[in-house]
Amino acid sequence: MAKKKTRTKKTTKNKRKFSLALNRHQKVVLGSFLMLFGIALTVAFISFLFNWKADQSTLQEFGDRSIEAKNWLSKFGALISDFFIYQGFGIASFSIASLVTLSGIYLFFGMPGKKLASYWFWGILVMIWLSITLGFFTNHAILGGTVGFEMNDFLQDYLGFFGTVLLLFFLFIAYVALRLKLTPEMIGSFVKTKKDNINAEFKAAKEASASKMTANETDEEQEWKEQTAITEEEKPKDESAPEISFENNLSEVNKNNETAHTVKPAPKEKQEEPEELAMEVETAPEEEEVDEDKLSKKLVSDFGEFDPTLELGNYKFPTLELLQDYGGGITINQKELEENKNKIVDTLKNYKIEIAQIKATVGPTVTLYEIVPEAGIRISKIKNLEDDIALSLAALGIRIIAPIPGKGTIGIEVPNKNSTIVSMRSVIASPKFQNAEMELPMALGKTISNETFVVDLAKMPHMLMAGATGQGKSVGLNAILTSLLYSKHPAEVKFVLVDPKKVELTLFNKIERHYLAKLPDTDDAIITDNAKVINTLNSLCIEMDDRYELLKDAMVRNIKEYNVKFKNRKLNPENGHKFLPYIILVVDEFADLIMTAGKEVEAPIARLAQLARAIGIHLIIATQRPSVNVITGIIKANFPARIAFRVTSKIDSRTILDGPGADQLIGRGDMLFTQGSSMKRLQCAFVDTPEVDKITEFIGSQKAYPDAHQLPAYEGEESGTGLDIDVSERDKLFREAAEVIVTAQQGSASLLQRKLKLGYNRAGRIIDQLEAAGIVGQFEGSKARQVLVPDLLALDQLLNEEPK
Repeated sequence: MAKKKTRTKKTTKNKRKFSLALNRHQKVVLGSFLMLFGIALTVAFISFLFNWKADQSTLQEFGDRSIEAKNWLSKFGALISDFFIYQGFGIASFSIASLVTLSGIYLFFGMPGKKLASYWFWGILVMIWLSITLGFFTNHAILGGTVGFEMNDFLQDYLGFFGTVLLLFFLFIAYVALRLKLTPEMIGSFVKTKKDNINAEFKAAKEASASKMTANETDEEQEWKEQTAITEEEKPKDESAPEISFENNLSEVNKNNETAHTVKPAPKEKQEEPEELAMEVETAPEEEEVDEDKLSKKLVSDFGEFDPTLELGNYKFPTLELLQDYGGGITINQKELEENKNKIVDTLKNYKIEIAQIKATVGPTVTLYEIVPEAGIRISKIKNLEDDIALSLAALGIRIIAPIPGKGTIGIEVPNKNSTIVSMRSVIASPKFQNAEMELPMALGKTISNETFVVDLAKMPHMLMAGATGQGKSVGLNAILTSLLYSKHPAEVKFVLVDPKKVELTLFNKIERHYLAKLPDTDDAIITDNAKVINTLNSLCIEMDDRYELLKDAMVRNIKEYNVKFKNRKLNPENGHKFLPYIILVVDEFADLIMTAGKEVEAPIARLAQLARAIGIHLIIATQRPSVNVITGIIKANFPARIAFRVTSKIDSRTILDGPGADQLIGRGDMLFTQGSSMKRLQCAFVDTPEVDKITEFIGSQKAYPDAHQLPAYEGEESGTGLDIDVSERDKLFREAAEVIVTAQQGSASLLQRKLKLGYNRAGRIIDQLEAAGIVGQFEGSKARQVLVPDLLALDQLLNEEPK
């Protein structure tokens, strides 16, 4: 017996050791934790719906305790919400929070958990189905989540659009049938019973009213008829206002105490009148419907506001993962700061300039030392010591700001020995760019105080860039274009790209049908031929005039008001109105255009710069050497926003900035930005060619418009018209002029003016005749025409072979 007892003890010990069952106290603890955790998930998810954009940068720097998250559960809430909603199942993730809370309730109150597994099974299935469905109907990452988007994309690749719809509908039917236990017969019987109940209620009400009417038939039949006649007369009096005059007539009849026989004709007249009055009343709403405000409100209520992005409704903006993260923030070298401070103080003391206070602000490439001199020290005295301070610091690009605008200090900018790369990813991911309420936001880079610098091109309204070769102009243009691609839908902005170098902007060919605009019947959207630039600029002028006509008809002052009015359906497309996207003209090397085309380029550029702001056409022009003959006074006056990279001389700096400073920059993206009075030193955001290639590849692989945005057609005003073929209509000096042109091998009207002493009109006429005869080539702008005949002997042979 003793042996048996020992065996039973051992077995009970083993059972306790491997048992996973929870006692009542453990269930209370675990249940309370799950309930509170589910509530916390719900709170975090709700907060994430409002603050997810602001917390994107927080997730990247999770370990930095100085950065605060806006989520109601701080960084934990932002991280777990991003995992479940953004990277998971979208708003369907609320199902997880509900299931966790329900599990806690079951454990806390000791409820049997047989149904809990069923709840989890069906809850997970519903969450996945809802995520895929929302990802199918919307392209918003918060609604469907990454899982919904990817699974929807996978299903459409293998099943197609229609097949995915059928699958989602089948899963819905399966859930209703298996989970809710509903069948078509049950639904039909439910509808039938409801219908029978409604019919029974109507029938009972009808019988009750009929019995009430029979009960009231106690009076004489004649009196009942007279009373009903009077009530019929009174009905139209109360219903329509125009019958007031008839009421007065009736009251006069009653006052005269006439018999019932005289009252009877009145209802006949009134029965004829209301029909005519009703016709008149019906015409009133027709007149009101003509009102544009009421019509637009009705259209908006019926169809909603016009959405220009609807044609590419599934368009997805580029993700931050396409941009490279160069990592690392600004590293502060205390030893370097102390050395520079001592050298600045000692150098100024050598010239008997005492400093009351000095402060340093460390930026990505430059450190700003702010000094407050003692009372009585002239600012000009410190400014004249710029070269001496640069010599003592042994640094390139010392720049003195005396005084700093808005501060009572003098600034000395000293380049850092180890500069930091400002990545485009850090600039795009910053809250300042993500939350920018601008029409055309451009993230240029970071300031000396390491703040992201974002400006609105629509308010500039045009921008001029200059800098020597290799100082960062092309990278700056790519940064501007990249920031616009990350913020604007293809329906909202179009680019006209001019690239005389033929290699800088070619990567944007992949987004031709999304973002680019071009002339009709042209192959390449990116313009590399200078001759086509003239036609494009004149086409933009035509577009500008057309847009101003639309604004005039719409009675608005700018493109923003026009598009708001068009979205609210207050403008009729049948009258030529349409949604107007912003058009941005980008010229990579403006000096080359001026040298080859001259005034033919300058005139439309100046006209666009003067007038195109209100209708949404903006210009970004870049050039290497901002000399006066390239950037003329007319162009310069209409480009208040300017970016200067490093230039070679102070003269070039004064040309672009109206002051010195650009010649003292250190290069590699170091730049000065001015928009009016103030000037800021920035480090341009760096975006490499592979990054631009990934972005354009991501956009180009999506559904696009059938073709690039079409600009108005423009026929070049060429001098050769082909009308002077008849030999008899040639000028008397035609042969002599031909000999002069062939001898000089220079086809220009000014040469004929000098040699033959002709007026400009006659010389131009002879040039046209020479072109028609095949002696000189076509018009080439400011260049002299090409002479097609090599010598006088060939000229004689050509003229002798012509038909007389």
